[in-house]
Amino acid sequence: MVSPKILLSTIESALLGPTPPTPRQRIELMHAVRSSLPSLRNLLSYPGPKASDRSQVQSKEVRLPDSSPISLDDLDVQIALKLSDDLNLNEVDCVGLLVYANQEWGLSGREPLEILRLAAGLWYTERRDLITALYTLLRAVVLDQGLEADLVADIQKHLEDLFSSGLRQRLITLIKELNREEPAGLGGPHAERYVLDSRGALVERRAVVCRERLSLGHCLVLSVLVMRMSSKDVKDVFSVLKDCAAEVNDTVDILKLQIAFSLLFSLVIAFMSDALSTVPDQASVLSHDFSFRREFQELVMATGNDPTIEGCVNAVRLSWTVHLMLTQDAATVRETVSGAASSDLANIYSCLELVSSSNAFQFLLDKVLRTAAYQNDDEDMIYMYNAYLHKLMTCFLSHPLARDKVKEMKEKAMSALSPYHTGGSHDNDVNSQEIIQTKSQPFVSLLELVSEIYQKEPELLSGNEVLWTFINFAGEDHTNFQTLVAFLRMLSTLASSEEGASKVFELLQGKAFRSVGWNTLFDCLSIYDQKFKQSLQSTGTMLHEFQEGDAKALVAYLSVLQKVMENGNPTERKKWFPDIEPLFKLLSYENVPPYLKGALRNTIATFIQVSPVLKDTIWSYLEQYDLPVVVGPPLGNNAQQMATPVYDMRFELNEVEARNETYPSTISFLNLLNALIAEERDVSDRGRRFVGIFRFVYDHVFGPFPQRAYADPSEKWQLVVACLQHFRMILSMYDIKDEDIDSVFNHSQPSTVAHTSPLEMQLPILELLKDFMSGKTVFRNIMGILLPGVNALIHDRTSQIYGQLLEKAVHLSLEIIILILEKDLFVADFWRPLYQPLDVILSQDHNQIMALLEYVRYNFLPQIQQCSIKLMSILSSRMVGLVQLLLKSNAASSLIEDYAACLELRSEECQVIENTRDDAGILILQLLINNINRPAPNVAHLLLKFDMDTPVERTVLQPKYHYSCLKVILDILEKLSKPDVNALLHEFSFQLLYELCLDPLTCVPTMDLLSARKYQFFSMHLDTIGVAPLPKRNNNQALRISSLHQRAWLLKLLALELHAGDVDAPMHREACLSILAQIFVDDVREISNEPDISSTFQTDQTANRTISKSKVLELLDVLQFRSPDTTMKYSQLISNSKYDMRVDDILANPSTSENGGVYYISERGDRLIDLGSFRDKLWQMCNFRNPQLSSLSSEGELVDLRESIQQLLRCAWRYNKNLEEQAAQLHMLTGWSQIVEVSISRRMSFLENHSQILFELLDASLSASASPDCSLKMAVILTQVALTSMAKLRDERFFCPGGVNSDNVTCLDIISVKQLSNGACNSILFKLVMAILRHESSEVLRRRQYALLLSYFQYCRSMLDPDVPESVLQYLLREEQDEEDDLDLLKIDKEQAELAHANFSILRKEAQAILDLVTKDAIQGSEAGKSISLYVLDAFVSIDQERFFLSQLQSRGFLRSCFTNISNVSHQDGWHSLNSLQRLYTLEAELALLLRISHCYGKLGAQVLFSMGALEHLASWRMGSFRRSDAKVGKDVAVEIDKQRLINPPILRLVCCLTSLVDSSDFLEVKNKIVREIIDFVKGHQSFFDQVLREDVSEGDELSLEQINLVVAILSKVWPYEENDEYGFIQGLFGMMRSLFPLDGETFNLAQSLENQKKSELILFRLCFSLSSYLYFLVTKKFLRLQVSDGPGDYHAPGGHPPTLTLLGSLLGAVTIALEHATEEKSLLLNKIQDINELSRQEVDEIIAVCMRQDCVSPSDNIRKRRYIAMVEMCQVAGNRDQLITLLLQLAEHVLNILLIHFQDGPAIPESSVAMKPVMHGFKTDSQEGLPSLCGKLLPTLEQLELLGEDKTGHTLKVFRRLVSMLKEMTIQKLAP
Repeated sequence: MVSPKILLSTIESALLGPTPPTPRQRIELMHAVRSSLPSLRNLLSYPGPKASDRSQVQSKEVRLPDSSPISLDDLDVQIALKLSDDLNLNEVDCVGLLVYANQEWGLSGREPLEILRLAAGLWYTERRDLITALYTLLRAVVLDQGLEADLVADIQKHLEDLFSSGLRQRLITLIKELNREEPAGLGGPHAERYVLDSRGALVERRAVVCRERLSLGHCLVLSVLVMRMSSKDVKDVFSVLKDCAAEVNDTVDILKLQIAFSLLFSLVIAFMSDALSTVPDQASVLSHDFSFRREFQELVMATGNDPTIEGCVNAVRLSWTVHLMLTQDAATVRETVSGAASSDLANIYSCLELVSSSNAFQFLLDKVLRTAAYQNDDEDMIYMYNAYLHKLMTCFLSHPLARDKVKEMKEKAMSALSPYHTGGSHDNDVNSQEIIQTKSQPFVSLLELVSEIYQKEPELLSGNEVLWTFINFAGEDHTNFQTLVAFLRMLSTLASSEEGASKVFELLQGKAFRSVGWNTLFDCLSIYDQKFKQSLQSTGTMLHEFQEGDAKALVAYLSVLQKVMENGNPTERKKWFPDIEPLFKLLSYENVPPYLKGALRNTIATFIQVSPVLKDTIWSYLEQYDLPVVVGPPLGNNAQQMATPVYDMRFELNEVEARNETYPSTISFLNLLNALIAEERDVSDRGRRFVGIFRFVYDHVFGPFPQRAYADPSEKWQLVVACLQHFRMILSMYDIKDEDIDSVFNHSQPSTVAHTSPLEMQLPILELLKDFMSGKTVFRNIMGILLPGVNALIHDRTSQIYGQLLEKAVHLSLEIIILILEKDLFVADFWRPLYQPLDVILSQDHNQIMALLEYVRYNFLPQIQQCSIKLMSILSSRMVGLVQLLLKSNAASSLIEDYAACLELRSEECQVIENTRDDAGILILQLLINNINRPAPNVAHLLLKFDMDTPVERTVLQPKYHYSCLKVILDILEKLSKPDVNALLHEFSFQLLYELCLDPLTCVPTMDLLSARKYQFFSMHLDTIGVAPLPKRNNNQALRISSLHQRAWLLKLLALELHAGDVDAPMHREACLSILAQIFVDDVREISNEPDISSTFQTDQTANRTISKSKVLELLDVLQFRSPDTTMKYSQLISNSKYDMRVDDILANPSTSENGGVYYISERGDRLIDLGSFRDKLWQMCNFRNPQLSSLSSEGELVDLRESIQQLLRCAWRYNKNLEEQAAQLHMLTGWSQIVEVSISRRMSFLENHSQILFELLDASLSASASPDCSLKMAVILTQVALTSMAKLRDERFFCPGGVNSDNVTCLDIISVKQLSNGACNSILFKLVMAILRHESSEVLRRRQYALLLSYFQYCRSMLDPDVPESVLQYLLREEQDEEDDLDLLKIDKEQAELAHANFSILRKEAQAILDLVTKDAIQGSEAGKSISLYVLDAFVSIDQERFFLSQLQSRGFLRSCFTNISNVSHQDGWHSLNSLQRLYTLEAELALLLRISHCYGKLGAQVLFSMGALEHLASWRMGSFRRSDAKVGKDVAVEIDKQRLINPPILRLVCCLTSLVDSSDFLEVKNKIVREIIDFVKGHQSFFDQVLREDVSEGDELSLEQINLVVAILSKVWPYEENDEYGFIQGLFGMMRSLFPLDGETFNLAQSLENQKKSELILFRLCFSLSSYLYFLVTKKFLRLQVSDGPGDYHAPGGHPPTLTLLGSLLGAVTIALEHATEEKSLLLNKIQDINELSRQEVDEIIAVCMRQDCVSPSDNIRKRRYIAMVEMCQVAGNRDQLITLLLQLAEHVLNILLIHFQDGPAIPESSVAMKPVMHGFKTDSQEGLPSLCGKLLPTLEQLELLGEDKTGHTLKVFRRLVSMLKEMTIQKLAP
């Protein structure tokens, strides 16, 4: 069986939605209905108490159905038994009720009484849901809701079955029994009187039961229309009606009155539907039962003394009479027995006589239709009541018997009522007697009853010929004004529709009635005007008295005229009354009754809307005829009064109307002026012309209104509403300006004294602001309206006729306060201290704030709720201590419940709210969102039930325990019901939760709550809304937009949990795993203490494995659609219009597009066109440019203009919607990108198959960005996702690959990388190229695409771990590889070559387009764009296999442009701006490209660059050498240093590459061009080269050492060709040799880390190698011979000396020692690598610590990952050692060769060496004195070198050993004596 809650939800979703139910909804509906038939059949019937069950409960162990035994404690037993006693429920069911209450509310820690009330409240909620479900089903069948006929038929069949089985009898019984003082009804004498409802509010049980009875009564009414009543049902209802009527007589309870009405109308509808459903071949159900007809006739004819019971019986008697008349006619048709017919006639006559004599019409009028209970009943029920009253009266008036009776009643009324009374000829007693006499006339009552019925439902007049026939009859021969007034009132009601207005106009325009017509009205007005004029012209003559009959008749006529003009056809009504001047002529006469003046002004007001011309005419007539507004001092002011009283509006109000305690004239006067002012479009004077009216309203009407007496309370509130409308209009129409700031103070007086401006200088808006900001009259009176509170308003609204007027007054008051709060801050700072902001004034009395905020509870008028919420929003932003104030005043709890109830009620709505500004639910959510970031505790914390007694961040949220907005929001998001109605509610709820999780104070409590098992919120909605199809744009674009935003906020919320969730906490870990499982794959690995996060992804697995599409890709598919067009296509509309409408001026003009203009910021942050403002601006533009517009003679032209403006508005509406959809699409993509990037960046370790997931994301992102449907903004986001995926792919390649089931690692793991297949890589490159070449692009997008392209090339560069040298891998593979393994380097190299070739082929296919784009960006783009474009060209060159890109760049002249740019940059001065620094980075990129060309194309590339004048362009750069540590430098010098360090090395590298061309030049060709240009370059930068050579190598960093190395390399290549050394470079080189060659251990302790130390050591030996190469060149080519050792004075000689052979011996010794250390280290590392699996965790951690890689591991990482990291680091160090060994062997060879040459040839220097003469100047001839010493030192070194083994060095040493042996032999020879 379906629970009542689910049943109701299913029924409402299917039947009350804005769209027809879907097939699924229909199936669910019928299933729920069929399952609930037993519950509906036995409505509200529950098992009663049972002794055995009571004993079971007392035993403290209960077994509920379908559950295990439940243990109870004493308190549980006590509460369960109390529930059973109070509610007459079974004891076991009461235990189930407690269990249910615990699930819904959480009962732990609650008081017993509270638990009892909560459980009882849930039980009554269940009952209410069941009754409401039945009512909704009945409503769907009875009312036309647009449902499909077959669905309605199915429901009706089930309902008929229910009623056939006794459901209607059950309804009647329940209405009667629930009213008894017993447990099953209102409760026994000892029962708990209160229950807690679904929102936790305390309500009286009696009120709940009474509401149930009313709902059952409504069901009873509708049931009559589903299945006709039986005779027994009618008698039972009649009996219950009399009981209820007797009860109503003793009380004024509104609900009891409404229950009585439901029973009364059940009978009325039963009689009418039974009679009207009669057809010739089928008699009515009731008329066929002759015994019933006889019995019921007797019941109806019985009279009593109770007036209420008798009145209800009279109403039933009337409907019974009509039933008899109709059924008697049907019986006559069927030729029934004449005796029965005659008895029926007798019954009809007797009933008619009794109905007439008791005036049943007046009872229906006074005691039913005009009561507050009737008017405040359910709208559908009121409609049904009125509809069947319409049928009742139509049938009554159409029947001959009734017409005869009506004629008789009319004649009686004509003879009984007096013709007329003059206005002053009667006293109150006579007047009241006349009223009683009039009411006793059934004819008058009948006319008024007809008026009342059709006034409420004017659409029932359509096609009602019976009524128009009755009109013709009733309008004849009126001899008194009472019947005439009643008739005219009926006519005014008939004019309530356009059709009726036209008929009434024609009826009174023609001669249908002799004395009733429009001429009578206007003639009477003219006659009285002439009489009064004559009296005024006659001196001393009193004005004629106005006859009361005439006055009331005129009022009735004017009411007809008013309705006719209000509802008449807009085109036709312009011609109906061309002259309205007579309506104004009586306004100024003091003897005209005020109520007649009121009717005149009300009628005049209806002409305002007829045409603008008529509006101006009305203004002029008012100024001519109406009473003036003479502004005097306000009432109560002691200022001197005017000497001569003037009969003006003041006088009439205070002297005439105040005495009579009625104010119709003043009310109409204000309403008329308000209507006129509202139509004013010229606001330039800011209301100054209406200041007299304002002062009258302010001082004389609204100011003293609380002290006045009122005969009719409705008039009081009409007067108040008119005043408030005037104030609101002033505040809405006019704005504050800068000049208003000084309007308060008179500069001639002290600044603290305010002055009163002359009347003509006052502005109404400023006067209102002053009033409110000082707490004066208007403020006090408005607060007097509001302070009684919401409960008082609810009471008056439901029980008083003036309740709706009071409601409107409250609404206007709240709106005025909001308008003041929107304006007061503009002037508050300047008007202090005399005037304070309104929030300060309000805070002076906390009750005022409470009163404003509690109106959120008022749900009769949603606008009042909205105003209260807006006030809360404003006050929360302006009052810091608002929450403390609420807590202190004990209003916080009720306010929390009220806001939650308002939000919940909104979520249950079934109709779409078009304007989101009028949506209370959205306003509440926006209030919460806006307050989250405000200082704690704020309103959001309060309403969401954060703990106010402790710090907010320590709150433990318990939405199940407390009824709050948070509970409602979570329920809303859990159900996601009515998506088309609640779309925005769902959207902003998701946003609120996201903002809560983002805020630092609320994030922890909120995320803990959402990740709890109870909610599992984070993984709940991906299936429901995440990947669900989007609604179609054409069907429901608003829902489509909101659906996109919902998904966006959901994805951002999930991304936030993945990013910030504490995975060490079980619930957050579980939430993260669940999210990842749903988004990516279903294979998610749980984290243990030592998680194994490695996985091997083989290329064949990538190619062969097929997995279903993951949700992350489905989500991307959802938002891949072409963005709607957001351009306003209005040019064609304007061109077709004959009027000059410059739309561009309106939309682009800042004065019309800023605040208050045609644009506004929506609740989502979109900048949209305000359609209302746009329309007004268009009309203003048309009126300004076409002044003749207002006087158009052709109505057609005005219609055409309206249509053009309407089309523009439709165009603007489409623009708004399309812009919103585009923003929503981008928002969802942003959310998608966040969750993707967070997942792959932070939580990738939780997933398997990393590379597969990353490839799919990369592939999908590139495909989407290349799609023609993808917008530019979307492409930027997608490219960023692709960038992140590519970067993660690069990281994943070498991130601990291998199996997951072993702790061991092997060297094969290093090359078994997770490399994508070549096909996958090719696919990525192809799609990336297509994305780059997309039609719509921008530099911002291309920069990201270029970065992605570079990252891709870096990924494809090598399949080997770049940290592991190839030589080390070869060694390790030789040691470990088996014959069966095919993972060798040859295969890897082959695959790498194939990939490189494929990449080149793909690029070559699109080479022209992509090179055009990249080179254009490199030349014309921004500096950042140029830089990355140049790096892209660098990458192209690096993969060029056919010199294709080189030729392309040459043919485009791009390389020459690069050199030109280098020259231009080098001549610029000032590098301190950001742009200049960016240009510097561009220069670096250009140099990198040129260097890449030289490197990749070898000597050909160098030759190409040289031929373009590379050295000439490079020479223009002013190179300098600076070091930060040299001195304390300023900011400008520091910038220069950074510039030099950034650019100098690339220039030196490029020049060094060009020196490769020197090797190919002829040595004898001294004037060689290449050599000459390089030498010239060196000479041009002599100071730079000299400074570099003089730098202290021991203090240099890595960049400085590289710079020194490059300088030495360049000089060693070209300087030997220089004939002289006037620049001293040779001495500098020799000096460097002398400083470096005596190497010791301290030289290499230059860096702190081991890695940097190894690098520095390598650079220093490389420098030594360059110097030794230069020395070797001098020795071999220039025949330089070195001394064995320095002489005594050599160090004091000027210039640098060549190094000695002893120095070379020292260098050789140092190299030998370094070789031994390097080989030992390499061998030790390789051994450790091989034994890595034997090392303990401590030893592995020590290796990681030595390598300073602790940041790569975390405490939770397992031993396998640690071993892998240690192995890679050791491989890297071993590779460094191998590289050092290679360098040291080459260096040793150079030194050995130099020594060997000297030992062979001796130290003599040939005379032919001209070039060395300057060098050797001052050198002494070498002697043989130190040679033995040298040989003695050299011999041990050579012996050590002989011991080097090829196995340890990893190199072939055959030539090296021969060289060592030769030198050793010669050394030994030299040592021989």
